[in-house]
Amino acid sequence: MDARTKYSFYVEPRALEVRGRPKKFLRAMAAVLEHSNYAVALDTYARLAARCARCAASCQLYETTGQPEDIPCQRSELLLRVYRRYFTPAGLLRARLFGGFVLTDQYLDEMAEAYYRCTACRRCKNSCPLGIDHGLITHLGRWLLAEIDVIPKALVVAVREQLEGVGNTSAIPVPALKDTCEFLEEELQDIYRVEVKFPFDVEGAEYVFFPAVSDFLLEADTLMGNAAVMHVTGGSWTIGTGNYDGINYGLFYSDRMMERIVNKMVAEVRRLKAEKILIGECGHATRAAWYVPTFAGPHAPPVVNCMEYAHQMLEAGKLPLKRELIEDRVTYHDPCNIARAGRIVEQPREILKAICRDFVEMTPNRTENYCCGGGGGTVSIDEIRAFRTGPSGRRKAEQIRATGARYVVSPCANCKKQLREVCQDNGLDDVEVVGLHDLLLQVIDFGVPSGRPAEREATPVESDPPSTSTDRG
Repeated sequence: MDARTKYSFYVEPRALEVRGRPKKFLRAMAAVLEHSNYAVALDTYARLAARCARCAASCQLYETTGQPEDIPCQRSELLLRVYRRYFTPAGLLRARLFGGFVLTDQYLDEMAEAYYRCTACRRCKNSCPLGIDHGLITHLGRWLLAEIDVIPKALVVAVREQLEGVGNTSAIPVPALKDTCEFLEEELQDIYRVEVKFPFDVEGAEYVFFPAVSDFLLEADTLMGNAAVMHVTGGSWTIGTGNYDGINYGLFYSDRMMERIVNKMVAEVRRLKAEKILIGECGHATRAAWYVPTFAGPHAPPVVNCMEYAHQMLEAGKLPLKRELIEDRVTYHDPCNIARAGRIVEQPREILKAICRDFVEMTPNRTENYCCGGGGGTVSIDEIRAFRTGPSGRRKAEQIRATGARYVVSPCANCKKQLREVCQDNGLDDVEVVGLHDLLLQVIDFGVPSGRPAEREATPVESDPPSTSTDRG
């Protein structure tokens, strides 16, 4: 990254007292400040310097640990302090006259520990009286650390495989992908007596489908539910063999990597002459795809989440559903990456209320909901599972337990993995974590011709209809 910018004079003098990693960090920071919009935000936050700690009340990690280093504004101060010292005239002058803070290897290690304890859920932003986005500072801190090769191995290996290897984070080759989808087609035929196809490389389709590629390994019911919704609504869709992974771990540690992965997705849509991007049940994949206009320009393809599509079809009367409701108690987990901005909040709830007899909310919920505890890519770091399901995820476990729900609907690949581990490690053995489309698959009426509505009257609560089980066995 070229650091020869207007910020370089802060870090280029021979008299600069830092060497090695600290100097590389400062040069990377100078380049990022020059070539991005972070400089405006960072300068504003550095001048505000809020340390009232009101954000502590919103941080689920701090609620559990009570450690001062887990207070969001304390964590943000680690990077803001570097900015004030090395990238403002006042900081430079003060250091020359009086000495003081010097960036060291030990300080960088402290930053790395702090920024990867944070899940970047941004819940704290809602309680900051000055509107400081501590999650944004965490993201920037991780990016700068990545530029000096301080990155969790799990994240960098996944991105390398996606950009330089097989082409997806799970290293699934195209023949294995097709075999998996053929098996799912057979499952749909055997269980539901319906011929549903997973189309490949169809030119001119309306949607190119990008789920989290791990779904092809781990979430059969979710994928079958996706295909079933497209089938009964007459949706025009395809899976591209050039790129079939919606995962974008660049969102977790590097804007440079995020941009490359987003553009790879756009290139696949254009190769197939399609119109739109359809994202599967994945929170971070959806949020990363929302940056498509930023990286691909004003003519970039629109982005639609599969829950938004299913809700649109339900509202239009084009999603035929059986009369029976799902009997077991169901609750819904709001993935931070899609709910915190308030963009996909009510749609899944309206679907669940239409198909479930006993839907209950977590408290708090929607934009105030607790993170699963594995956000910001930390779920992929298996070495810290005890931390993720303990201090980071225990508050979420308590929230789930309080609902008494049998099923936790989590429309996010990372959240599903994390919540299953949270339930396992916190004694919630009777709770099952599923996707929204897992439940939709159980109630879709395949007897109605594709794209046509079915008359449906929900069975009255006081009656005792046949139970629609979510257990395919």
